[in-house]
Amino acid sequence: QVQLVESGGGLVQAGGSLRLSCAASRSIFSVAAMGWYRQAPGKQRELVATITSGGTTNYATSVKGRFTISRDSAKNTVNLQMTSLKPDDTAVYYCKAWTTYDVWGQGTQVTVSS
Repeated sequence: QVQLVESGGGLVQAGGSLRLSCAASRSIFSVAAMGWYRQAPGKQRELVATITSGGTTNYATSVKGRFTISRDSAKNTVNLQMTSLKPDDTAVYYCKAWTTYDVWGQGTQVTVSS
């Protein structure tokens, strides 16, 4: 069973950039899809971006054009490059893997100040 560990969260100013990384404990080559979710205080967890094993990406409307999800199978990592950050992007970001069992990372806090 793959395990996920996120890193890269932190405090940034509005308009800044941040890169999140999700390290898997084993190969993600056979994982059907990987993605990032986020959950802001008082809100439901929402899907931010996904990438399939074939490389197809999808983004939430709120982040499209600003965020980029990528996968590096050789390094067993999935990344989320975030640019033009807004205070509304503040949330805990979670990595997810779709396998026989859905696997979640522990989450990493992203705080965007105005």
